[in-house]
Amino acid sequence: MTAELVRGQNHPLSQVRLEIRISAGKPVVATAVLGDESGRIHGVEWVAHPGVPTLPGLEVSRQAAADHRLAVDLDAVPAAVHRVGVVLALPTGVGGPVGFGSVAAPFVAVTGLDGAEIATFTLTGLDAESAVIALELYRRQGAWKVRAVGQGYAGGLAELLTDQGLPQAHRLATEINEAVVRGLARSVPAPPPRPSDADRSRQTAASALGPDQSGSPYNSQNTPGAQGTHGAQGISGSQGTGGPYGATPSTQGTANQTGGATPSDPEPAQSASAPAVGGPIDYSHPRRQTTAPPPPPPTAPPAQPGEPARPVAGDATGWSMEERLYNQVWGMFEDLARSTAAYRSAVDFADARMEKELDQALSDPRSRIGGQGEAAREAAQAKHSRLVDQAREALDRDLGQLGAEADVVEPALPAAYARWDSPVWHAYRVPMEMPMALRLGDLHVPESEPLRIPMLVRLPLERGLWIDSGRTGSSDGLFTDAHDMRRLAMESAVAHTARLLAVHPAGEFTVHVLDPAGSAAGELSPLVRSGVLAAPPAAGAAGVAAVLGQLTERVDLVQMAVRGGVADSLPPGFDTAQQLLVVNDFPHGFDDRAVTQLRYLADEGPAVGVHLMMVADREDAAGYGPLLDPLWRGLLRLTPVADDHLADPWVGHAWTYEPALAPPGSQVLHQVLAQVAAARTNY
Repeated sequence: MTAELVRGQNHPLSQVRLEIRISAGKPVVATAVLGDESGRIHGVEWVAHPGVPTLPGLEVSRQAAADHRLAVDLDAVPAAVHRVGVVLALPTGVGGPVGFGSVAAPFVAVTGLDGAEIATFTLTGLDAESAVIALELYRRQGAWKVRAVGQGYAGGLAELLTDQGLPQAHRLATEINEAVVRGLARSVPAPPPRPSDADRSRQTAASALGPDQSGSPYNSQNTPGAQGTHGAQGISGSQGTGGPYGATPSTQGTANQTGGATPSDPEPAQSASAPAVGGPIDYSHPRRQTTAPPPPPPTAPPAQPGEPARPVAGDATGWSMEERLYNQVWGMFEDLARSTAAYRSAVDFADARMEKELDQALSDPRSRIGGQGEAAREAAQAKHSRLVDQAREALDRDLGQLGAEADVVEPALPAAYARWDSPVWHAYRVPMEMPMALRLGDLHVPESEPLRIPMLVRLPLERGLWIDSGRTGSSDGLFTDAHDMRRLAMESAVAHTARLLAVHPAGEFTVHVLDPAGSAAGELSPLVRSGVLAAPPAAGAAGVAAVLGQLTERVDLVQMAVRGGVADSLPPGFDTAQQLLVVNDFPHGFDDRAVTQLRYLADEGPAVGVHLMMVADREDAAGYGPLLDPLWRGLLRLTPVADDHLADPWVGHAWTYEPALAPPGSQVLHQVLAQVAAARTNY
């Protein structure tokens, strides 16, 4: 399974003979730099570039190009080499772009010789930087790993090489640029775009929505409605482009990928996707050089003529069954959103038309005498009923198809996507790799009450979670007293925590708990008894201060190490696992310093692997005033009971969220946690 890396994340390499594929929207220069244990480049002979394209174990392109393939044989690099950095730079002095912010975000893939992807990384967030260390292969305890770096330099190659300790950095940068200028006439143009599918058909293989830049369809800020005590939490993404939420679920296998030009292509030399001089910039990502593999052939019997196609699990595009199921789930979500929007629009039209016809018929007072008025009213109402019935018939047809698809998709979902009552948990084993997403609950709309769509969020989490223990305003919340709501919120938090532990490899996810008053001892007992916590739940002011201080220091250390380019120089015994802090009963037992630290962890923690799960009632924190408003807005609000609070502007209403909880009386949570604890002990 391909590891889709984010900045700072690493992944083990099972092969030593590799190919590194680079795709960009404009010609870029690809170089490879060798470094010792500290990352220092010893001399110009440690840099492979267009002027000197080969070194022991390395070969790079001889020219600037929109696409590159670098060959790497890690067994052949010198023994003194501990790091191989892949560097991308924009050509200088040829009238091209001056910063990566004005071109499509480069995409880098590490593959085996068979072409199977091992790890990928998209370099987003660049602006004026004209040179960037895309990723590095590094030796650690006798094994090789790949790390996504994405560190850019506005000063170009000269600044980058100087920062890596090369004394002749400016001279070498000049030589590289001269070599590029000499070979620029041979540069490969950016590949032309392939046509994209605007709509997803249920009768054919579904296309993935588009490149995900936000990490999750829910990784976005709240809508204005979320400013209130229990306002709707917005799920419209600010970066994605393809889904009803404005966010897109997958970065692989998308239908709007751009294909690579081959020597036999009859395309002109200039890329069709390149903007005209002075025109708008095309930010569509070139991605891979082929479209995603076709979905597997349907295994169900073919439908009879005139019948809709019979659904098949995994019929979306993707590079693995996990990704195909992920894309299929979000395709189902998009279809339900679209069908619901169409139905509501039709009903609104019918209402407006009936009102207009009644106004016209009854505008003359004389028409109200006798049976004319009543006849006009009956005719308008009959027409209204026909329109609404037609709209409902179309919606029911779509819901029937989606329901049939859900019936075959739900049993096929892997553990990370499945409900707690799924049989897949009975065959659970601690995974070797982190999945691409996690199920946090289910979504539905009033028009399709029985149909549930899994709510999947991308991993690693890019936002913290807020389990709202206050009165939610839903029908379930109105009839639940405050004590029960706090209990249900903590049970929900334990279920989410157990799932996060279950889907991560052994030793790669650490959980800390703050329970200042010890009020959640009963609800936390599954985590405590199984031994999956890093330490017993911290209680009292001293315990809270110790844990918050430890995690704050961790964030500071990792940030300094990443910014300084010495990520391997962390203190001995440093826990490199993802960290989750579960906070109960906030703000009781938290002083001003603790509140400030929590805000810091919520803002800065996710980027360096520290995540927050707050169990709190916002009204209880009202005494802090607007100080905590950014905290609530920065967290994804979940509820312990069904509640329609996830605002979706695409269909103009809120989706009802239901938490993912274990069935009453089930032992599945305890069984899964026992396996996690055993794997943690043997790690």
